[in-house]
Amino acid sequence: MKDSAGTPQSRQHHPGGLARFARPALIVSAVVAVVCTALLVIIFFLDAFNATVYSVGGSSIQDDTQEAQDIRGLYTGARAGSIFFLVVSLMTAAAAAVLLYRGRNSAGEGDGGEDVDFEDLGR
Repeated sequence: MKDSAGTPQSRQHHPGGLARFARPALIVSAVVAVVCTALLVIIFFLDAFNATVYSVGGSSIQDDTQEAQDIRGLYTGARAGSIFFLVVSLMTAAAAAVLLYRGRNSAGEGDGGEDVDFEDLGR
């Protein structure tokens, strides 16, 4: 008796080229975008907190003093890096989405297997 439900040599479609990396790239870039956005929100709140604490003493954060300039530039590197990685991850996500969209119809072709209905599964 030949079992038709599970053939070990069934052919599956594996996309070639850059399309095989599209789904992992989309997932990673989405995670990086969320992390960068969270980092930017945290930096915004820290900047607001530092400016509030500095201005409690009657000083303004917009003054030309060295201390005010240091407070304004405290998170400049983290902010610039986060914005850079956010833009790169969004561009990567867009490119991966385009690759996945282009290859959406080719994933179901060429499996070479036969159709199995509910009665065949019960045997």
